[in-house]
Amino acid sequence: MIAKCDKIGVDFPDLAVTIGNLVLKNPVMTASGTFGYGEEYAPFVDLNRLGAVVVKGLSLEPRSGNPPPRIMETPSGMLNAVGLQNIGVRAFIGEKLPFLRQFDTALIANIFGETIDEYRRMAEILDGAKGVHAIEVNISCPNVKKGGIAFGARSESAAEVTRGVRGETGLPLIVKLTPNVTDIAEIALAVEAAGADAVSLINTLTGMSVDIEKRRPHLANVTGGLSGPAIRPVALRMVWQAVRAVKIPVVGIGGIMTASDALEFFITGATAIQVGTANFVNPASMLNILDGIEEYLNRHNMANIAELIGSLNTDT
Repeated sequence: MIAKCDKIGVDFPDLAVTIGNLVLKNPVMTASGTFGYGEEYAPFVDLNRLGAVVVKGLSLEPRSGNPPPRIMETPSGMLNAVGLQNIGVRAFIGEKLPFLRQFDTALIANIFGETIDEYRRMAEILDGAKGVHAIEVNISCPNVKKGGIAFGARSESAAEVTRGVRGETGLPLIVKLTPNVTDIAEIALAVEAAGADAVSLINTLTGMSVDIEKRRPHLANVTGGLSGPAIRPVALRMVWQAVRAVKIPVVGIGGIMTASDALEFFITGATAIQVGTANFVNPASMLNILDGIEEYLNRHNMANIAELIGSLNTDT
């Protein structure tokens, strides 16, 4: 029930949102790769207050990632070339999932692979894992059978991954899109048609940084993924394009540091948001963002976040 105040607004606005058949108590999620497996942040953040925890990307087998240095701070952001280091999907289920089950928060497993078969096998494994509420599919990874081109760079391969995963699981399916494409709407439409329940965007932009004294790249991998406030305007534009193209929910990601940042995405049409780089700066950032969203809804006398989502006025 939503409690209202006379002329002042709403004490407890309804923040619940739905993705597929999954109802989130609020729209604030962690972004994969920035929150570990949740366990690492539990001493500093009340996980029960979050809408969902999206764990770091999981592969079929354990992965050691790239050699260091693999993180570099940049103006208003950071580059990372961690290389998707993780313990593998089976170890995650056995070693990390039991800890996460104790919280009243949705758990979303992010997966990636280098072949369609790897994606399918992980989806099949996770489908039967107690405590996993949804799957997020990272299609920014190279398709080793197609010359290393990212699955998400072409609508055909993006749809192929989505269909493969959809065929192995009944869990809500979120497809995470790469921004390194010509037309984000085309990719979003392709995965929607292939069975995605939602799309999340954007993943990191490809960038690099150079040590001018050594005349060498700062990252051992040379290039890395750029995240943080520097990419937020690009992310917001792509979310706007995706929202106008698809009928499924869009989850906004990219440089969200404050409640004001998050509100831009909701107004633009995002159903939910994910917070990433901000977690490195302030572990409590998501809770501050959540409080700020509630304060905004109260101040504008909105009883439900649905009143805010997609309220952008572009009339001139």
